[in-house]
Amino acid sequence: MLENLKALQSTLQLEKLEKYKRRVSFGDLITDRWENARQYGFGNGSSCYDNVLILGEVQVGEHTWIGPNVILDGLGGLSIGNHCSISSGVQIYSHDTVRRSVTLGRAPVDYTPTKIGNGVYIGPNCIIGRGVSIGDSAVIGAMSFVNCDVPAGKKVWGCPARIAGDVEI
Repeated sequence: MLENLKALQSTLQLEKLEKYKRRVSFGDLITDRWENARQYGFGNGSSCYDNVLILGEVQVGEHTWIGPNVILDGLGGLSIGNHCSISSGVQIYSHDTVRRSVTLGRAPVDYTPTKIGNGVYIGPNCIIGRGVSIGDSAVIGAMSFVNCDVPAGKKVWGCPARIAGDVEI
């Protein structure tokens, strides 16, 4: 049985490599990104790689792309709008255990809803902290740590992220 799985994986990897010039995890070879998104109840036309970690209640609008190796923490509530791009390695949180840890368990876990508007681009390897709201048509530069709200139509980057200007459409 294991040898059959290995042969299937090898064949599917070669097909994917020839057709799309990429290698993906075994789960992404045998599942459809759009079907994954449908099974989570995400909006029409959205896609989600098999290796995305999804916790709690996550709402995603239509035609949103969620890249590989993403963490979507909806334990405190997470909503993502329509036509967003959530790049590879992005982590979006709606809870943290900071106060619980530093009080040696006396304080509770903190939960605050996180909201990503419509038409938002989040670059690779960004971290969006608990309770942050990102307005429509915002751009978050790669490897940024966003720990405060981002107004609509702004581009931000850095650690912590700072407003760098207006998005030009």
